[in-house]
Amino acid sequence: MQRKYFGTDGVRGRVGDFPITPEFVMKLGQAAGKVLTKNSQGRVIIGKDTRLSGYMLEAALEAGFAASGITTVLLGPMPTPAIAYLTKAFRADLGVVISASHNPFYDNGIKFFSKDGTKLPDDIELEIEKALDDEFTHVESSQYGRAYRQDDAPGRYIEFCKSTFSNKVSLDGLNIVLDCANGATYHVAPLVFRELGANVIPIGVSPNGTNINDGCGSTHIQSLVDTVLAKKADLGIAFDGDGDRVMMVDSHGNILDGDALLYIIATDRLKVNKLQGGVVGTQMSNLGLELALKEKGIDFARSAVGDRYVMEQLLERNWSLGGENSGHIICLNYTSTGDGIISALQVLKALCHQGKDLASLISDLNMYPQELINLRLQAGFDALSDDKVLKEVKAVESLLGKYGRVLLRKSGTEPLVRVMVEGEDRVFVHNMAQRIADVIRAQSEK
Repeated sequence: MQRKYFGTDGVRGRVGDFPITPEFVMKLGQAAGKVLTKNSQGRVIIGKDTRLSGYMLEAALEAGFAASGITTVLLGPMPTPAIAYLTKAFRADLGVVISASHNPFYDNGIKFFSKDGTKLPDDIELEIEKALDDEFTHVESSQYGRAYRQDDAPGRYIEFCKSTFSNKVSLDGLNIVLDCANGATYHVAPLVFRELGANVIPIGVSPNGTNINDGCGSTHIQSLVDTVLAKKADLGIAFDGDGDRVMMVDSHGNILDGDALLYIIATDRLKVNKLQGGVVGTQMSNLGLELALKEKGIDFARSAVGDRYVMEQLLERNWSLGGENSGHIICLNYTSTGDGIISALQVLKALCHQGKDLASLISDLNMYPQELINLRLQAGFDALSDDKVLKEVKAVESLLGKYGRVLLRKSGTEPLVRVMVEGEDRVFVHNMAQRIADVIRAQSEK
């Protein structure tokens, strides 16, 4: 069954355009409450990032849940992974996040966590979609749900993050620039790292409702690079708007993406005999990561793109570490979803264990050049099934040979098709990616 509303990470779109309207979101809350609690007197927690539209959507969700007889606990601005953790900690039936992650402020979305703190499986999302097609209903007026705010949620999450960092090591003396993307980590991340001993230089911690991800955070990392160099810091850490992704910068201004961070965590865990199985990456993971891990004797598997598919592979293989080059890293021994703060702490733990800087920790990781092009296409054109596009992809794959790859995929969060080409020579990779992109544009405009 084809999903109508849910993408790879909940329901997302431009605010004011269907389905991100108050009317639809209220019905979404009612439908989700009906499916997840079967009309019992359940409890739901709601968190959000710092987008201005979060106030409106929070109220709409609250109304929908109340109509189903469900009590709503409002946590205010909180990172997405904090909601996953607190859903379990509060013994709630459902966790809800109002966020569009790394997208601009004018987008927003709704994503759900089960009572176990995991993303909802496809069959549950389909059941919610089916309930959305039913007429809006509500319980008897004496059975309506209540709502209240939980003011101590940030402190609870801060202590949880700190608990994942060994008390045998400290961040004392480490100068860290922290870019919170004017998003959901702005009030919790600086406290986590300060309380573990670091000297924190915060940027992107002044949200105004419209500046989330605006020239800052993990998707606009140049601001972090510039600040690290200007302040002569030891390293920099950047989160995205909802705090489930992380990127880092070393003292020389070099960027470490999710692949590099996975390598650091995996090889450190191998050294201390705490690596459970191998590492799960995705189709976008760099070939250099796969080869470097195998050189260390670490198994590597690829999933489809998306953290839910990484999670599926981890559970199927009984492994504990996986992620994406976008910086979405899952450490299953601590969390049930990707968590930017906790992933950064695992990297810093490796740095403390080995007494090295970030650059030294990846000195034997040889990353292959990659070129990624995002293309907005004419409505109705499917690049993944166009004969001329597929013929061009095969031609480029033949030219790249054994140590090269081409990946063509639709974005799960935006109306884009992504062209990724990887190989040994940077200039050749660039030219091949442009070649495929030119064919796609030409076919799209016909």
